[in-house]
Amino acid sequence: MYVADQTWPELGGYVAEESVAIVPLGSTEQHGPHLPLATDHLIAEGLARVAADRTGFLCTPTVNVGVSPHHRQFHGTMWVDAPQFRDYVESLTRNLAYHGIDRVVYVNAHGGNVEHLREVGRRLRDDGVLYAVEWMWDESIPELVAEVFEQPGPHGGPKETAMIQHLAPELVRDDELEAARDGGLRDVEAAEHLRQNGARTFYDAVENSENGVFGDQTDATPEIGARLFEAATAQLVELLEWLDDQRYEDLMTPAHVEPQPGSRRE
Repeated sequence: MYVADQTWPELGGYVAEESVAIVPLGSTEQHGPHLPLATDHLIAEGLARVAADRTGFLCTPTVNVGVSPHHRQFHGTMWVDAPQFRDYVESLTRNLAYHGIDRVVYVNAHGGNVEHLREVGRRLRDDGVLYAVEWMWDESIPELVAEVFEQPGPHGGPKETAMIQHLAPELVRDDELEAARDGGLRDVEAAEHLRQNGARTFYDAVENSENGVFGDQTDATPEIGARLFEAATAQLVELLEWLDDQRYEDLMTPAHVEPQPGSRRE
């Protein structure tokens, strides 16, 4: 169920019986010469909408701009600073809680959002508002990603390329796949310059990849993209159903260990 397509009486019927919501989040940032800036939010929205259709749970509009300052040197990249992003997502989620939602899955497709969504989830749980958890699609299917790609890359690589070939093939510049591979950083594991005496000495993507992408994009196909999408969707559906089955009290912040603070004071 997509919230923006419903009327308010229809949504009243939903929250009278259900308490789960799906919030897709991505970014609007460079993904090399072959993929659109919309890559991350297209993936997040695609997965969230299909999972909502399969489970009947509520899906909100997508948060299209995320924490992406590490891609700022490339034309068109948009970002919000981390504190503002966290506050916005927290406010949006508190809005859901006001309407009766008490558990949320952040369907995330941008690595730069991860730590901030985790922080928002902690804030909301510690305040007793609701339980919110971040879910990253590729982290749910690592074995499959490793099976189908020799060099998957953390950004703009074949896994994201294949997903967009599946979801929005008209937006993939297939004639730029070789240029993406050759102008980027193909083998991240072999790149010794990424570390110096145990420290990561870089902050921005352009410091390691001239065209902003990593991995071997030529390994991507629409067929592989369909496999990745279906496998990740299945994981998301299982997560949503698991979350729906949990007792709310068991999801919230555990009590302080005994003795309770102040329990022995007179």
